Amino acid sequence: MGSLWHPFAQMGAVERDGAFVVARGEGSHVFDAEGRRYLDATAALWYANVGHGRTEIAEAVADQMSRIAAYTGFGDFATDVTEQLAERLAGIAPVPGSKIFFTSGGSDSIETAAKLARRYWAEIGQPGRHTIIGRQKAYHGSHWAGTALGGIPPNQEGLGGPLLPDVAHVSWDDPESLRGTIEQVGAENVAAFFCEPVIGAGGVYPPPEDYLLRARKICAELDVLFIADEVITGYGRIGGSWFASTRFGLEPDLITTAKGLTSGYLPMGAVLVAPRVAEPFFTGQAWFRHGYTYSGHAASAAAGLANLAIIERENLLESALGLEAKLMQRLAPIGELDAVAEIRGGVGALASVQLADPATAAAVSRELRDAGVIARPIGVGALQISPPLIFTDDDLDELVAGLQTVLG
Repeated sequence: MGSLWHPFAQMGAVERDGAFVVARGEGSHVFDAEGRRYLDATAALWYANVGHGRTEIAEAVADQMSRIAAYTGFGDFATDVTEQLAERLAGIAPVPGSKIFFTSGGSDSIETAAKLARRYWAEIGQPGRHTIIGRQKAYHGSHWAGTALGGIPPNQEGLGGPLLPDVAHVSWDDPESLRGTIEQVGAENVAAFFCEPVIGAGGVYPPPEDYLLRARKICAELDVLFIADEVITGYGRIGGSWFASTRFGLEPDLITTAKGLTSGYLPMGAVLVAPRVAEPFFTGQAWFRHGYTYSGHAASAAAGLANLAIIERENLLESALGLEAKLMQRLAPIGELDAVAEIRGGVGALASVQLADPATAAAVSRELRDAGVIARPIGVGALQISPPLIFTDDDLDELVAGLQTVLG
C-alpha cells in the first residue's frame, strides 16, 4: 500500500491498479518511470503553457534561490523579484492601474477574491452585501468558498449541507438568469458574480455569443462586482491576448489567476484588483487581514517572470489563437464517430470530446494513455484537450491518431 493520497482520486482504484508515475517531461510530451513517451494533451492540469523541460525557468529559479528563496510579504516586507513580477502583471492587466495580490494557487485566488469582495463593500459602507453568485457547471477550485461557488454537484456531496451562507447559482448560458437572481436577492445584498470566460473543468463550455458582455453589463447596471475566474484562461491560453478579459473587453473588478502564470514550474497565483476595489485599501486606513505564508514567494516570482518572458518572446499568444482554429478543424472528424456526442471548443487552446456514453470516460482515458495520449475525464463524460501552447502540427497528428484508434 502506498502512502500518497492523490487529489480528486478514487483511492481504492489507485491502490488496486497502481499509480501512473511521470518521471520527466520534454516539450509537449512526458515520460513514465520506464521511459515510455506520452503526448500531454492536457498541459498537465491546464497549466504547462510553455511546455515541459524549459531550463531557462529552472535556471532563473536556481539563481533566485541562491540569493533568497523566499521571504514573508506580510506588513511592509517584500522581495525585489516579487515587486518586479507585480509590475509586470500590472502592465498586462486588462484594467490599467490594477494592484496585484499574490497567492499560492488558483483555489487561494478564488478564496481571496470572495473575501475581498465582501470586505470591499463593508469598507465603503455597504456591509449587507454578502451574497456571491456562481454559475451551473462552473469550477472555482477546492477551497471552501470555491467549492460552494462551483456548479458541479458531486464536488459538494457529503460535506454536511450548505458550505457557505449567501451563495446563489445561475444558469451558465443565460445572462437574464443572472439579472433575475440579483433582483430577487436584492442588488443591495449582492457582493459579486464569479464567471469563468470559458467553463473549464465542468466540461469546456465556451460562452454563448454575447453572454460575457451581457453579464458584465448587468453587473455594471446593478453595481455588482464582476469577477473573472481566469485561472485556466489567463496567460495566453485564451489566444490572442494575455487574458480572456482583454479579448472580450470585460474590464472586470477582479481577476483570479494561477496555472499559466508560472506554467506550473512552481506554485503561484495572483488576483488582479482593479483600482475601484483597491482604492479604499490604498488610500485609507483599511486593512485586508488576509494572506498566505507563500504570498509573493520569491522563487515562484522568478519562475513567473521567466515564464512570461518565454510566452512573449515565442509569441505564444498568437500560437494559442492558431491552435483555436486547428483544434476544432482536426477534431471535427472525431466528432463524427459513434462513440462521440460532440466536440466543444473554438475559444483559445481549449476543447473537449464529449463521449456518447459518459460512464465510459474513465476507461477511455486509460485506453488513450495506453495508446500514448493523455486526455483526462472532466465534466460529465468529456475528455479534456488543453495542450501546451507550443503544440505542433505533428503533435496534433499524434493526438488525432490516438483518439481515432481508441474511439473509432
